[in-house]
Amino acid sequence: MRLPTGISEFDRVLGGGLVAGSLVLIGGDPGIGKSTLLLQATDHFAKASGSVLYVSGEESARQIKLRGARMGVNASDLFILAETSLEKILTHAQRMQPKALVVDSIQTIFTSALESAPGSVSQVRETAGRLMMLAKGSGIPVFLVGHVTKDGSIAGPRVLEHLVDTVLYFEGDSGHPFRILRAVKNRFGSTNEIGVFEMKEGGLFEVKNPSELFLSERPLGVSGSVVVATLEGSRPLLVELQALVTASSLGVPRRTTIGVDHNRLSLLVAVLEKKVGLTLSGQDIFLNVAGGVKLNEPAADLGMVTAVASSHLDKTVDQHTLLLGEVGLAGEVRGITQPELRVKEAAKLGFSRCILPAGNLKQVKAKGMELIGVRSVEETLEKAF
Repeated sequence: MRLPTGISEFDRVLGGGLVAGSLVLIGGDPGIGKSTLLLQATDHFAKASGSVLYVSGEESARQIKLRGARMGVNASDLFILAETSLEKILTHAQRMQPKALVVDSIQTIFTSALESAPGSVSQVRETAGRLMMLAKGSGIPVFLVGHVTKDGSIAGPRVLEHLVDTVLYFEGDSGHPFRILRAVKNRFGSTNEIGVFEMKEGGLFEVKNPSELFLSERPLGVSGSVVVATLEGSRPLLVELQALVTASSLGVPRRTTIGVDHNRLSLLVAVLEKKVGLTLSGQDIFLNVAGGVKLNEPAADLGMVTAVASSHLDKTVDQHTLLLGEVGLAGEVRGITQPELRVKEAAKLGFSRCILPAGNLKQVKAKGMELIGVRSVEETLEKAF
């Protein structure tokens, strides 16, 4: 049984909605939107399902009320409790029997049974354990907000992540309005799904078609710009890759990347030099994924190679062309997973040409799309320009 939160992108990441008695941990950088998302979700949830108790150990009830009013949060069954004592929180929860409980954040809560300070390893472990017993014993779904360390992992003992049913991370760049909610652990659904949101003055808003948004400001008719399709769970995302290759004034040329693995770029540049014959050893190379998205899968290799070659040769790639494929060290283009899903997403957005691995051609059928199968990087560049 699933309980919808009223935010479809949130439900997607949870696996279809909330499960009764589940314990969900949400982590992310300060100010990225964790509390905002939960306040909006609990507002919808309270209107549809009944009373919700929102416990804040960081803000006063007045602060939350003001923020809620700005975002249009007005559910009569959403109750705010500014408290850090675990015993008092459990007393309120047992008396109210809410349909959902939010604790923001777990590092601020303490139990009088231990003498250590709030946020210490023993306090976090004990308070989370007691809240898990409440969730499993009463069937109340519980959300925990967790602080993160400098390297982005959730602060406190690792046992916290083992204890909960679902771990969600909020990702995003402060310079971009987009936020991605990603599941890294989910006992009730897939860990590959993502939800895409846009931060505005009135809170977080769902992005129903993220591909269209990520490509909305794409420059046309310029070298170094290509479009690739990445797969996040069951959702294909079309994103723009931008490369800039320029003569270096340094003894060791720079290889700078944003959104892709730095080592992957070095590997692909070596393939271009050895197998295609491009002279890149004295060039600075910069590679960026527009929109603040992070690409982790090898299906973007062909796009990276083509973007670098495009900038170096100063040749443009047709704006309606999509590139898919993994590149091996021998310069071969290898097959990827679920190519048809990616191609169909591109066709929806007006793309008419797709360069993909020859091994994937039989798996793809798309009306109105010219499908070009390639077996090597050299062949890809001949077809792309």
